[in-house]
Amino acid sequence: MSNDLSVMVYIQQDSGNLAEVSLELVSKARELADKLGVSVSAALFGEKVSQEVPRLASLGADTVYLYEEPKLKHYTPVPYTKLMIQVISDYKPQIVLYGATTTGRDLAPRVASYLKVGLTADCTDLQIGDHKQGETDYKNILYQIRPAFGGNIIATIVCPEKKPQMSTVREGVMRMNTPDTSRKATIVKVPASLGAADFPSEIIDRVLQEKTVNLKGANIIVSGGFGVGGKENFHLIRELAETIGAEVGASRAAVDAGFISKDHQVGQTGTTVRPKLYVACGISGAIQHRAGMDGSARIIAINTDPEAPIFGIAQYGIVGDLFDVIPRMIKAYKARV
Repeated sequence: MSNDLSVMVYIQQDSGNLAEVSLELVSKARELADKLGVSVSAALFGEKVSQEVPRLASLGADTVYLYEEPKLKHYTPVPYTKLMIQVISDYKPQIVLYGATTTGRDLAPRVASYLKVGLTADCTDLQIGDHKQGETDYKNILYQIRPAFGGNIIATIVCPEKKPQMSTVREGVMRMNTPDTSRKATIVKVPASLGAADFPSEIIDRVLQEKTVNLKGANIIVSGGFGVGGKENFHLIRELAETIGAEVGASRAAVDAGFISKDHQVGQTGTTVRPKLYVACGISGAIQHRAGMDGSARIIAINTDPEAPIFGIAQYGIVGDLFDVIPRMIKAYKARV
């Protein structure tokens, strides 16, 4: 089989619908591949998914390794792991990326364990650089960057000795390319054969629950932190959000304290967001939280501590008690409209 040293992305799908994080990763793979001077490949398995190849090509994929099978409509571990191992073994990419979803977190470790290669989870950035280990110089290694120790530091991890280098990447942290519909991709049908033994489990029933919070698609987010003081005080955050047409977000500290549900969590272990306006209320600004919102176009921070790290990235800072500041903001906004 060929050895194209590509940057490969596992394309997560369900019922033919591609996961957005996979599309983001194709875009990032294009950037990494251009630095390395190699191609971008995608591994796509499912039922009637070939119609998605032009979409992958438009975002930067050069080759799509395709396997279509009705029983692959939904993810199950055994057949997907077998196919992914075969594709990697046959075509030998130097980098493989997965979304840090429940599916990616299940599949990637299985593949890494079988191939005996490293795997870095929940990356928030990926870069290409050099690395010296002892007397050996490694060129063009994947820097796998993620918050560590509860978000207190940003760690850069490398796995230089064995290929492929593999990472799972959180949804929303990579920007999606503008589609170029003139791009085309080569389809390579995976020469695999799946039998009954490859489907030891089956999905009997599925219960889907609609998300009530859309932080990723919000133009404005008002987030509350531990400084809000309690669940009963979060009505202020909700009131400000409702007044200015925003979604309600929260820091991990607020979620862990039970002030609000995890669906609202912004940060490295929550949702990564890039709204036009982000209002941080009573949020100190730990690395873990900043990693999930520092791409916001405008940030307003409200905190009683003038030394709070959040002020380091905010365009506008208000040093004051949120219980005084927020009502004033609401009143001023209503007076103007």
